[in-house]
Parts: sequence; structure tokens; C-alpha cells
Amino acid sequence: MMHMFNKFFAMLAAIAVFGFSGFAAAQEAPDALVKRISQEVLEIAKTDKDIQGGNQKKVLELVEAKILPHVDFERMTSLAVGRYWREATPEQRKQLTDEFRALLVYTYSGAISQIRDQKLEFRPFRADPADTEVEVRSQVLQPRGEPIQLNYRLEKLPTGWKIYDMNVLGAWLVESYKGSFATEIGRSGIDGLIKVLTEKNKRLAAAAAKTGKTSS
Repeated sequence: MMHMFNKFFAMLAAIAVFGFSGFAAAQEAPDALVKRISQEVLEIAKTDKDIQGGNQKKVLELVEAKILPHVDFERMTSLAVGRYWREATPEQRKQLTDEFRALLVYTYSGAISQIRDQKLEFRPFRADPADTEVEVRSQVLQPRGEPIQLNYRLEKLPTGWKIYDMNVLGAWLVESYKGSFATEIGRSGIDGLIKVLTEKNKRLAAAAAKTGKTSS
């Protein structure tokens, strides 16, 4: 399940959140924001020859510039770490967030060049204007196969709406990592989890440098 989730999450997250604008994030409703940038991403991914060819350097630069400022990685990490987050020192929290962020960067960037003929269909959005946390629901339509459920949880911050969790195929990203994180912390502590994430990111970085592509 984890391998399948990572595969779909990577590709669909690339479709969903690539190309955020800080100004737009502060001004637009969350559903309108996701719809707009989704279409932008699909067009970029389908027409950019470098991205289609797997130019990892270009993809990584775009991920860093366009996606990361609009994802709340600290909250995402705290939810994935669960109750152990309260036990972590400020430095451990920073390290966990940095490494989880790096892991998801490789997950995003390794999938962008896989986007081909997918289309997004959004479900009716229901929320009160005063809500500070919402869920935007959609599904990915493929040339072949059943539609893939793709939902997003967003929170409203002073800087605008930010994504802090995603649901692919009925599984939330945070929950998918929570079990493995808890197991590793139970076995070797918070520093043990940091070490595991650090080593995995080093392998992914080496693979990216060697082949120009990453995989999750």
C-alpha cells in the first residue's frame, strides 16, 4: 500500500500544487486556487520538453520556488510524528521537518515528468467563509482505468492558504507515514527516525545526481 500510495501521491501532488503564487494564495478561495494552479501545472508538465525528458535540476528548482513556500511542512511533520512531537526538542523538530520536507521534495520532483494525459475533476466545495481549515475534493481522470480520488486539506494562515495533508486512493499522506514513524521512534528514538530519513534522502540525492531522476 505504501509503495502504491507514494507513486500516486507523487504524480498527483505534482499536478495539484505545482505553481502556487503567494499573492494568489492570499486572495483566492482555496478551491479556486487549487483549480487554477492545477490547470497551470498540467499545461507546464505536458508541454515543457525538459520536464518531460526528466531534467531533474530544472524540476527541483521549480519545486523549491513554486511548491514549497505554500506547504505547511512543520504541521505536516508534527501530524506524522504524532504524540512524539511533544517530546522532541526544538532542534529535533527542525531536523525532522527538514528531512521530511526533503523526502517529499524528491517525491514531488521525481514524478512531475510522468504527467501525460491526466485531467482533474473537482467536486462541489462546501465551506463557511469563516472556516480556517477546509477540504477540497477532486478526482483524477485517466485515459485508461478508474478515476483516482485526490483530496486536499488546507489551512488559512496570515500568509494565505497552505496545504498540510493530501488523500490519495482513500489514504491520507500523514497517516501513511505515521505508523512507520512511530515504529522507528519506538525502536531507536527520535534521533533514530532522523537518521533513517537523513540516510534515505542521501540515497535519493545520490540517485538524482547519477541518473538525473529520482524515485520514491
